[in-house]
Amino acid sequence: MSFGAALRGRFGDRVLEHAPLAPLTTFRVGGPADCLVETRGAAEVLDALRLARAHGVPVTLLGGGSNVLISDLGVRGLVVRPRGGVIEAAGDAAVRADAAVTINGLVRWLIGHGRSGLEAWAGTPGTIGGAIVGNAHFGGALIGEHVVEVRLATPDGSAADVAAAEMGFGYDRSRLQTSGEIVLSVLLRTGRGEPAALRAAARTSLAYRKRTQPLDAPSAGCIFQNPDPARDRLPDGVPWSAGALVERAGLKGAAIGGARVSPAHGNFIVNDGGATAAEIRALIDRCRETVARRFGVALRDEIVYLGSFQ
Repeated sequence: MSFGAALRGRFGDRVLEHAPLAPLTTFRVGGPADCLVETRGAAEVLDALRLARAHGVPVTLLGGGSNVLISDLGVRGLVVRPRGGVIEAAGDAAVRADAAVTINGLVRWLIGHGRSGLEAWAGTPGTIGGAIVGNAHFGGALIGEHVVEVRLATPDGSAADVAAAEMGFGYDRSRLQTSGEIVLSVLLRTGRGEPAALRAAARTSLAYRKRTQPLDAPSAGCIFQNPDPARDRLPDGVPWSAGALVERAGLKGAAIGGARVSPAHGNFIVNDGGATAAEIRALIDRCRETVARRFGVALRDEIVYLGSFQ
């Protein structure tokens, strides 16, 4: 039996061939997947991984579609897109959230149940699974600081619970970026709070994002990691900020085709309309090269590239 037939036998009409991926990303660019399946729950993710492994087909996970740039050529093999998911209390001091739960959905659930800890993450795009992969950060805090353990799927379709201390969390980093494992669910530490106060904190955070980030245009979030004091050297008076470096290099508003460095925030590139992934990648490279030439700082990617870029 072919891989396509085996996949359709398990997932039916949720299997799409030559499936457009651009509409599934916040950048709104990129080519098609050879094959796409939307899974519902951990058991289906594991089944998809087992089928792909049995047929020698590579697997790419696509969560909420933020923080990624998909090649104009698309993605070969199987793209798994988990959808839905549940959130459950795990005692008085923790909750378990499926990887496909959006961060905004999780924040709303926590506030509604008087659980504190993540209210400042209101307005963060993407899913909790994607946030764990890149150890997402906001306001100087890392999502990994809230993690108790992560339930992971291995490429062969088995599952295991891994303690936070074993996840290799660092700034914009986790072991998942190289291990081939996939997040199934996350156990998060929470506190207690009054819903009204938590809601007010969430509104304040969301208002800050709206003031400082180009939320009205397609983008993937921050393109570059901020410089690391332990690894980088900056000229005196230059902030430890990738956005500030891009701005001081004179690149705010710079464009290649339909891709533009946001006038609102130097670490955001927006799709002004009709941008290609190649144009966005070229503008990223221009920013990196200009900052390196002007300030001697090598900007590292926060964004993740999917597919082949020539």
